[in-house]
Amino acid sequence: MEKIQIVHTNDLHSHFENFPRVKRFIEQSRKNSTADDFYLFDLGDAMDRAHPLTEATDGQANIEWMNPLHYDAATIGNNEGLGNSHEILEHLYDHANFPVILDNLYEKNSTELAKFAQPYKIIKTSQATTIGVIGLTAPYILTYPLLDWDIKLVQDMLPKALKQVKNCDVIVLLSHLGVSMDRLIASKHSEIDVIIGSHSHHLFPKGEVDNNVLLAAAGKYGQHIGTINLQLDDHKNIVAKSAFTVKTEDLPTLANDEAWIRGQFDKGEKLLDQKQVAKLPETLSNDYKAEHSIIGEALTAVQDFTKSDVAVLSSGLFLDDLPAGIVTEKNLHDVMPHAIHVMKTTMTGDNVWRLIMEMEKNRLFLRNHMQKGMGFRGKIFGELVYRGIEIDKKRNVYINGKELQKNREYTLALLDHYLFVPYFPSIEIVGQNEIMYPKFLRSVFGDYLSKKYPI
Repeated sequence: MEKIQIVHTNDLHSHFENFPRVKRFIEQSRKNSTADDFYLFDLGDAMDRAHPLTEATDGQANIEWMNPLHYDAATIGNNEGLGNSHEILEHLYDHANFPVILDNLYEKNSTELAKFAQPYKIIKTSQATTIGVIGLTAPYILTYPLLDWDIKLVQDMLPKALKQVKNCDVIVLLSHLGVSMDRLIASKHSEIDVIIGSHSHHLFPKGEVDNNVLLAAAGKYGQHIGTINLQLDDHKNIVAKSAFTVKTEDLPTLANDEAWIRGQFDKGEKLLDQKQVAKLPETLSNDYKAEHSIIGEALTAVQDFTKSDVAVLSSGLFLDDLPAGIVTEKNLHDVMPHAIHVMKTTMTGDNVWRLIMEMEKNRLFLRNHMQKGMGFRGKIFGELVYRGIEIDKKRNVYINGKELQKNREYTLALLDHYLFVPYFPSIEIVGQNEIMYPKFLRSVFGDYLSKKYPI
């Protein structure tokens, strides 16, 4: 009988506070494993620019942390794929000592797979069992092309990927597709032995078996770590497979953990603080009602950047004040850590009216709503603030002081976040939306400040 053990991480999102215990668990699992062979995989979204060290190093700090653990393979998530420019992603893994397995991200307008990736990997165990590893990431078909990537659909690429490893004794899918897609794949492809899942941050404490396919997943942020055990007979058939997760907070800490965690944060902040952006004559407050507010300047910045008629932002985007004096990239990152992009939306006046009514309807709910995900890294959604939009008591809308014309086209400076959240459906349904990749909101704002308040 042959025993194979797999440990996996997913959706770490640069939560360095869990990294010391995750690292020790991996090292101890490898050392104490009674299996014939031990393997380590990561399922993507290992990096998140919300952490200053990831932001300052373009994710290289994350790769440096992964390398000593000797991952056997990783795939990418949307934070790697969409949180980086094309060039940065192309070079993210230049110094990685592990392969990136990914079969659905291609150079734009070509048949060439992304240069940093390989479509599959065949691992030969000590007992000559072959493990075919394939990888797929969530196909954001609207946004990857904006970064000059061609993202392929799962239904188009999975059969091809499976064909490449069909003669392997064991087939493992590294999936950054989400739990619903994992279950759908399992229901149709019993030839896959294990799907290790991620993206939707789902947790399978003891795995899940669908159509004889073992599904494993370890939640998010390194709060859990997953382990998979496979047992094969002499004919290389899997006779037993199981999965479990360990809760990271139940693992012991060491005396120097806190210092290391703080050190990673401080290192990132120090690097960002070295990059000066502008010199403010007075402090910009994160209170949207203040005379000198961040949101007031930010509305001007996004409106100018998109050349739009009007602009809308929400106050929860701005987590702190911007102090008077020299503003650095650290200040901008502290205030706006989000993975959110500026977007220009074009729609006719009647649809602008409907959108504004959706915003007004949801205003009280969103004011203190605890917002999560879709690129947002703050706490509450906050107050919607308009630039160039007014509404009277009869629900008439005015654009830059003039009554809205139903058949005229208007342009609005918005955020892609407002497209992804479910509160403003008109943006997705009728908006002609141009997401302004690759710069995040903070970079657009920083460019504006550097021009208006040069050092």
